Amino acid sequence: MTIETPGEHAAPELAASGIEWRISDEPVPYPDALAAMEARVEAIRAGTAPEMVWLLEHPPLYTAGTSAREEDLLEPNRFPVYQAGRGGQFTYHGPGQRVAYVMLDLKKRGGDIRAYVAQLEDWLIRTLASFNIKGERREGRVGIWVDKGPYGGLPGQEDKIAAIGVRVRRWVSFHGISLNVDPDLSHFGGIVPCGIAQHGVTSMVALGHLVMMEEVDSALMASWDEVFGPTEGEPPPR
Repeated sequence: MTIETPGEHAAPELAASGIEWRISDEPVPYPDALAAMEARVEAIRAGTAPEMVWLLEHPPLYTAGTSAREEDLLEPNRFPVYQAGRGGQFTYHGPGQRVAYVMLDLKKRGGDIRAYVAQLEDWLIRTLASFNIKGERREGRVGIWVDKGPYGGLPGQEDKIAAIGVRVRRWVSFHGISLNVDPDLSHFGGIVPCGIAQHGVTSMVALGHLVMMEEVDSALMASWDEVFGPTEGEPPPR
């Protein structure tokens, strides 16, 4: 099965890794993305499709995870709000943000969900490092954070640059990560991002790194095998 969306292309140079990479060049409506992920997860579980990483952007919207609190939706009429079915709380998606939906057979990868989440964190940290941005984990906070001090902010001021929200069904993962490349940061003002009010959000461009989405995609793909490595056994048929 192949996810079909307008303006989509594959990254065939990485097909040998057993992972199918898809890149959507136009914003993908959120319901379409959910339906495509659901179908792909079933195909991976059935052994009729390979694992996939899908790189895309969405139109401006808010998503509610399974732990979302109603009071954290500050402007409910600003953008469409979707129930995501993933873990976590409210998240914004929109143009200028690279979303990566990661659909993997975790049974072939050790069957450890916590280790998988740690790998997603490491993947983001390595990707940011390739642009000389120091992304960091924080105890008790989901996602990847940046100390604004070295980038002209106040020392100790920490902003979130990437979010993580996953779901696993019968050991196949979906949903994934979102990395702020150059979104409109004011759009985050309609929610309390991930339920954390005392910290802000930032982006790669806001930190002074004028990067293109294509460069970020290349960095994500380049750091993939460093973190996730090959799967066990042969990839399933296409």
